[in-house]
Amino acid sequence: MIPPGFITRWLRAVAPWFVVVAAQAESLTLATYNLENYTLANRMTPAGYRPEYPKPEAAKAALRAVLHRLDADLLVLQEIGGPPFLAELVRDLAGEGLVYPHAEILEASDEPRHVAVISRRPFIRVRAHADLRFTYLGAAEPVKRGVLEVTVIFAERELSVFALHLKSRTTERKEDPQSANRRAGEAEAIRDRVLKLYPDPATERFVIAGDFNDGPSSRPLRALQQRGSRTIATLVPATDAQGETWTHRDRAEDSYTRVDHLLVSPGLQAVVMAPTARILSGADVNAASDHRPVVLTLGLAGTP
Repeated sequence: MIPPGFITRWLRAVAPWFVVVAAQAESLTLATYNLENYTLANRMTPAGYRPEYPKPEAAKAALRAVLHRLDADLLVLQEIGGPPFLAELVRDLAGEGLVYPHAEILEASDEPRHVAVISRRPFIRVRAHADLRFTYLGAAEPVKRGVLEVTVIFAERELSVFALHLKSRTTERKEDPQSANRRAGEAEAIRDRVLKLYPDPATERFVIAGDFNDGPSSRPLRALQQRGSRTIATLVPATDAQGETWTHRDRAEDSYTRVDHLLVSPGLQAVVMAPTARILSGADVNAASDHRPVVLTLGLAGTP
C-alpha cells in the first residue's frame, strides 16, 4: 500500500526536474532568406520582357515549398515588396498549413525591396531603424534598406534579431567599384546602432541576420564582428548537405558566393545547438530564388 501523502511528496520532489527537462527541450529555429524580388520587377518571361511584373507563380510555389521544409520559428526575409506582398505570402503559407501569426516589414528608402520578419513567436518589441546615416563619398547617405529589429522571448529571456540587407554590388559610382565602400559604411552604421542598444555583447543575446552582399572576410562582416578589442558577434559557419558553402548564384556569370550570414552575440553563443548553420539545397531552392536560405537552431543545452 502506498503511504498517505506519498504521491504528493513525490510530485513536489520531482517537479523541479520536470521543469528542467521541459526547459531543456525548448528550441528556436531561425533562418535568413533572400526571396529574389518577391515584388514587381522587370523580368524576362516566356512571353518576353515585361516591366513591373510580379514574381511568377511557379517560383512562388517553389518558395513556399522551401519554407515548409525550413519550418523555421522565425524567418528574416529580404527582397519582399511592401505590406501587400508580405500579407500575400503569409496568407498563402497559412492556406497550406504553415502559420506565421506575427509579421513585420520595414519600408525604407529602397522602394521596391524591403526586409521583413515573420514569426511563430510574438514580438515583445519592434524597432524600425530607418534613420541610420553614414558618410559616403563626402555626403551623408542613408542605410538603403534600414535595419528591422524584433525581440522575442526565448528561454525566459529576451532575444533580439536584427534583419538587414546591405547594398548590392550594382553601382554607377566609378569611385566605388561594386559598392564595396558603401556596404562597409552601412555595416559600420549598423554596428554603431547595435552597440548603442547593447553595449555589452558578452551578456546580451542578439542575432544579426541577412544578405550582406559580401563574403565572410569582407570589411562589412569584420565591422559587425569586432570593434577594437570588443567582440560584437561571431559569424556562424554554414554548409549544405554536400559540404558546400555558397548561398548565392549569379546566373549571368554562373558564379557562386556566400553572401547570406547569421552572426550571434557572445552572450548567445552558449545556446547555438551546432557549430555550423545549415544551408538548404534542392530543386525547389533552385526554382524559388537565386539565394539559398541559411538556418540555425538555438537550444537550452549548455545555457549558463
